[in-house]
Amino acid sequence: MFKECPYCLFKETRVVDKRDSEGGSVRRRRECLRCKKRFTTHELVETIALIVVKKDGRREPFDKEKIKRGILRACEKRPISMEQIDTVVRKIEAKIRNYKKNEIPTRIIGEEIMKQLKQLDKVAYIRFASVYRSFADVDEFKKELKEIS
Repeated sequence: MFKECPYCLFKETRVVDKRDSEGGSVRRRRECLRCKKRFTTHELVETIALIVVKKDGRREPFDKEKIKRGILRACEKRPISMEQIDTVVRKIEAKIRNYKKNEIPTRIIGEEIMKQLKQLDKVAYIRFASVYRSFADVDEFKKELKEIS
């Protein structure tokens, strides 16, 4: 891949250093092969737009921040760091992006969130599951508690 030198407009450069940046971009430090000056480029990975299919059939764009908000709510007042939550969100997003289609049912997303929360913190898992599965009564709640005990 060629990035044109901003100083002499020569088309050939070499990558001196590469780092991942926030937001999924890649920062590359480049050197021009003609004038030897260095410059930085930032590259974003293009991803396919994902659509979430709701239970009632409505469709909306995938929003990882919505997943993060739900996980934050479930993890409230639990000994879980933001770093751990961000890691879980990244794992869930990666799993969803590897789904065979670009339309993902909410069921797939919800099940993946519960799987990740179950490994992270059982209380957060139960909190999320009680809302996600809409427990009708205490017996359903007790059943879920028995399964994770």
